[in-house]
Amino acid sequence: MRQTQLDEFLELEEHNKELEKRFQEEVAKNRAKDRLMFQQSKLASMGEMLGNISHQWRQPLMEISSLFLPIEAKLNLDMPVDNKELIESINKLNDITKYMSNTIDDFKNFFAHDKEKIEFELLEQINSTINIISGSLKSYDIKLEIILQKNPTLLGYKNEYAQVLINIINNARDLLIQRKIENPKIKILITEKNNEVITSIEDNAGGVKIEPIEKVFDPFFTYEKLNGSGIGLFMSRLIVQNNMNGKLEVKNKNEGACFTIIIPKI
Repeated sequence: MRQTQLDEFLELEEHNKELEKRFQEEVAKNRAKDRLMFQQSKLASMGEMLGNISHQWRQPLMEISSLFLPIEAKLNLDMPVDNKELIESINKLNDITKYMSNTIDDFKNFFAHDKEKIEFELLEQINSTINIISGSLKSYDIKLEIILQKNPTLLGYKNEYAQVLINIINNARDLLIQRKIENPKIKILITEKNNEVITSIEDNAGGVKIEPIEKVFDPFFTYEKLNGSGIGLFMSRLIVQNNMNGKLEVKNKNEGACFTIIIPKI
């Protein structure tokens, strides 16, 4: 009897070891899938960023061209060029090129790999993010409003926070354009409650028109977007949950959808 019990125990122990091995293999596979999807999300964001660069630089390039057109015309007509006019044009040129250089730094920082969590001010990262995408919003006359009740400091991967913001704002922008919304707008509201930092991104695109609404976070669910990859919002929730110990929620309000990022304060 004892031998039978020992055999059963050893068989059960072997079975448990096999289950543990399979569990570890599945965990490793899921982690590999998450890494792959994260890379796909980054590549999709890179495509978006290239478009945003063109939007961000188009206006400054036009301004540079307009600065020197009058001077060129005077030179061609053998008219005198005032030194004051030249200095003013050069100063404006320096301001524009500095702005373009800062924009490139923002893009470069966005794609830099966050090696460790750091403390960062929320407003600074929001401004950097807006600098990346504002040209794209302006080109479609989309009004962006930012309401900051406080400027908290967070501990985390600041570029990943920026990626989440960009994914949500780009999603709102695409729907505002696709649905041809009059007076399109996006509002970002920063608040604090119960030792949590709450970032709400609200639009007036008419809301999420699927049930259940949480389906927008499913992988490869494109939700009306014609050329979407279906991983932006999925990866955004994954980043907030796994890397920020927070939550990403969505609900419909009066005029459109409202995505809310909830992150614990330091």
